[in-house]
Amino acid sequence: MPWEQGADLRTVPIGLKPTFVTLEVKRVKCFACDVVRPVKIGFADPKKHYTRSFERYALELSKHMTIDDVAKHLQVSWDTIKEIQANNLQHRFGKPKLHKLKEIAIDEIAVSKGHRYLTVVLNLRSGAVVFVGDGKGVKALEIFWKRLRRARAKIQAVATDMSKAYIRAVRDHLPGAVHVFDHFHVLTLFNDKLSAFRRELYREASTDPERQVLKGTRWLLLKNPENLDSSRDELSRLQEALRLNEPLAIAYYLKEDLRQIWSQPNKRSARRVLNDWLARARASGIRMLVQFADTLEEHQEGILNYYHYPISTGPLEGTNNKIKTMKRQAYGFRDLEFFKLKILGLHETKHALVG
Repeated sequence: MPWEQGADLRTVPIGLKPTFVTLEVKRVKCFACDVVRPVKIGFADPKKHYTRSFERYALELSKHMTIDDVAKHLQVSWDTIKEIQANNLQHRFGKPKLHKLKEIAIDEIAVSKGHRYLTVVLNLRSGAVVFVGDGKGVKALEIFWKRLRRARAKIQAVATDMSKAYIRAVRDHLPGAVHVFDHFHVLTLFNDKLSAFRRELYREASTDPERQVLKGTRWLLLKNPENLDSSRDELSRLQEALRLNEPLAIAYYLKEDLRQIWSQPNKRSARRVLNDWLARARASGIRMLVQFADTLEEHQEGILNYYHYPISTGPLEGTNNKIKTMKRQAYGFRDLEFFKLKILGLHETKHALVG
């Protein structure tokens, strides 16, 4: 509602006492359109019950305190502080500039129970989130592609996982971009397969000692060798399990060799390492390894594109961890659009308490 005569506007408190500015706002009439409007004043926005100085003070406090804490300290409602934050975030980050985008990463994050997801697009050069879409898959990015076309951005490279949805979306909307399959996702996928293979071997073990050895090796198999804890004798425990089970040993050593694909001096050398890995995996005769070799061969160009653009979704994984922390500290967000604005401004967040 426009200010009425004798309006009270909340301003910066004096000490701990709430402070108000009381003033009469003149109204003027336009005889051409027959509309009566209040005269604008310089220290508060229309339809707001607080001054701009109060707004700035609340935003400064929000860098160090939760919304609930700021609201209690200023003796206003939670919704008032949320409104101030949302307006500020909308003004600063609501319409990210896309025309200078060159390298991006795309991934989804689970934001609540019941398989509810958001799809996040990150500018890999600046570290800023430039889009947050509802859901996951092709539909979640439809608005982003439209904005990208309007901005006439010339994307050079995209990092994603190996999902068919992302492959199709990048092919259809960014045919000139280099599509890089994230190596962290490749390694994580193999680790998942290795864990399932260990469980299969455990079920098939014929003696209790074999089962006992396999039972304690799950995390040892997934750790990099340099991270094994000597104080817990993890290396010798792992070696014992590998000695007793040859298929597990083959899968484990191939896991270690898989990392070498991304540490070669050039793409030609990396292709040789990859082809050698595929041959050894297939020669093992182990179904899990043969199937994974087929997956890698199908996606090998995207994997080796890393040597054209050494990018990954790693920075986006870090952003996703910050998003989870922000959501947890805020005990969830009642307003999804406000949560998305928070994500868009996350790269400038320097304080832990944000909810």
